Amino acid sequence: MRVIFTCGGTGGHINPALAVAKLLRERRPDSEILFIGAVDGMEQTLVPREGFRLETIKIDFFERKLTPKALFHNGKTALQIGGALRRVDAILKEFRPDVILGTGGYASFPALRQGARRGIPTAVHESNAVPGLATRMVMKKVDRILVCYDECKEQYPDPAKVSAVGMPVGEEFIFTKRADARRALGIGEEERLIVSCWGSLGAREMNKKIARFIQLESARDEFRHIHATGSYGWRWMPDLIRDMGVDLNAHPGIEMREYIYNMPELMAAADLVICRAGASTLNEVAASAVPAIIVPSPNVTDNHQEKNARILDRRGAAVVVRESECDGDSLYALARELLSDPDRLKGMRRALQDMAVLDSAERIYAILRELAAR
Repeated sequence: MRVIFTCGGTGGHINPALAVAKLLRERRPDSEILFIGAVDGMEQTLVPREGFRLETIKIDFFERKLTPKALFHNGKTALQIGGALRRVDAILKEFRPDVILGTGGYASFPALRQGARRGIPTAVHESNAVPGLATRMVMKKVDRILVCYDECKEQYPDPAKVSAVGMPVGEEFIFTKRADARRALGIGEEERLIVSCWGSLGAREMNKKIARFIQLESARDEFRHIHATGSYGWRWMPDLIRDMGVDLNAHPGIEMREYIYNMPELMAAADLVICRAGASTLNEVAASAVPAIIVPSPNVTDNHQEKNARILDRRGAAVVVRESECDGDSLYALARELLSDPDRLKGMRRALQDMAVLDSAERIYAILRELAAR
């Protein structure tokens, strides 16, 4: 079985493809696997690190603004597309794939488009609640569209070819046991743990709100809290906390880090997570069955983070708060309210367990086999 995975841009697009590729390699060791991504994308690091071959194309994203700078950028991107399509044609002719899977990002468009035009079975996995630009450009041409939740099917003109398969997440999020994680972290049975983060870079305004949150909780020391500032936040947030009169050395239950490297363990141990609404994050929250306060980023295309988060909110699996409608005081009050209501937390955990698709990679692998058999 010869399979092309095409993706790029962010880890949220690349990691699902890697999860399925690793499962394919495990189940069918004789398979030939090729990734197609963008020059200078994160895939340049992530894909070879997992032992997969990567071919790159020169292509960039489209700006959604109408400024002169954005229009110039989009003109350059449009000129790149022709070259990217020709490069993909050469790759397809040489590799001769049985099936192509795209998992999102602008780099996935050329291979999906040209593969469909050549009659190669193609599928696209859309991790967000609403289709992104790359998915919209190919959704009428590909053979199958894979989405995370049943609610997403209505976004597509031909629901018959749409399957809800969830989103692959690392096995650690699924199999790490709460008791084991809390024991490893030294968290007592009666202690309550909050984990908060806004992504690898951080979000300045949300970090400011968490600084106020930390100031409030330092007066009570009633629960444990680990916050990841992100790389930008780490430059200034520790100073801000000190300027607000909080000495974290005097409050060992409150911890700030630049990054969280053991997120599966922390999510398994946590009583509450406060986070953004990227598709990967929400699927990790569901797989870990950890109650969450979700503050979607308002700075994303088509407001897709809020649309992602509302699916969990409607099922009673999380509480969604708009960034413009919260501050450190209201977030702290909401966290205290949730942590003081064990029955509500149990209900949120049950709702997350009901919606989590723990065999997502298996489902996608089965669809690829079905398509390849054609």
